[in-house]
Amino acid sequence: MDLEVKDVNRSNCLSSNDSDRDPGAFSGGVSTALASVLIFTIVVDILGNVLVILSVYRNKKLRNAGNLFVVSLSVADLVVALYPYPLVLTAIFHNDWTMGDLHCQASGFIMGLSVIGSIFNITAIAINRYCYICHSLHYDRLYSLKNTCCYLGLTWLLTALATVPNFFVGSLQYDPRIYSCTFAQTVSSYYTISVVVIHFLIPLLVVSYCYMRIWVLVIQVKHRIKPEQRTKLKPSDVRNFLTMFMVFVLFAVCWAPLNLIGLAVAINPVKVAPNIPEWLFVTSYFMAYFNSCLNAIIYGLLNQNFRKEYKTILLGLCVPRLLLMETSRCATEGLKSKPSPALTNNNVAEINV
Repeated sequence: MDLEVKDVNRSNCLSSNDSDRDPGAFSGGVSTALASVLIFTIVVDILGNVLVILSVYRNKKLRNAGNLFVVSLSVADLVVALYPYPLVLTAIFHNDWTMGDLHCQASGFIMGLSVIGSIFNITAIAINRYCYICHSLHYDRLYSLKNTCCYLGLTWLLTALATVPNFFVGSLQYDPRIYSCTFAQTVSSYYTISVVVIHFLIPLLVVSYCYMRIWVLVIQVKHRIKPEQRTKLKPSDVRNFLTMFMVFVLFAVCWAPLNLIGLAVAINPVKVAPNIPEWLFVTSYFMAYFNSCLNAIIYGLLNQNFRKEYKTILLGLCVPRLLLMETSRCATEGLKSKPSPALTNNNVAEINV
């Protein structure tokens, strides 16, 4: 079975290189579009996620347990723009992978860490929001600084453990259709199915459950089914919840096509793999790549505190000394003023994703 699947993979790569397309037309048209999308993604990814990290560091209103996961998600998005994406861009310009096998394996591994780290962090954020809104009385105990750091460490430990098996299966390979060293869906059917189920479908179910429970509570409060909850759910609370809900929705939309293709190929690689249109496969991959730059934009559009910090930081670039002084002052204030548990739970107007 494995030999048959590998032969399918090899034949697909060969057909995509030689027989099924005109190399000149591909490199002249599609490659330019792919390079443009990737350049835009890299620039916005780096700028946006650096702004997110600086905003949380500078603004004491943003420095809370929930936003530690937001910073962690930004780091997951940022790393791909610093290493794997530039290598993909280089491969597009050369119309081939010229960086050697070491960079191929390293970039594929880091891309895997980013993808799995993103979905695991989105899951952690959903659980955090669920505990904050639906179990507010226990939130401070569950998300003390020590516990939150442990949750973050566990998130990245699980991410690493989920990515390492790629080396044993040999699934990190260069695919000339997308100019990337990435997860090869046809290497092992069982492994591909496991990846899609464990790394995508199960986290989506967990996140959906958490947000569904939050939506139910919001509707109950709105219709006064639970009047005792009214003081804990203000419009700003709902807006901040919607921010992270949008992060989840966009992640699911951007990554669902690629995962569904992978699942279909894994179930019947011999029949399905040759029949996947190249344009659909390439589009699904670059949709997934594009997702890494969207989260910072969502925060800026939907969260007032992030938006204000973005403006302050960008304006401060014109006066660097003023920006450094302001950053130092904010850090000092954060150390001096630790919010009380009551303020953390009930000052909903200051809740931030």
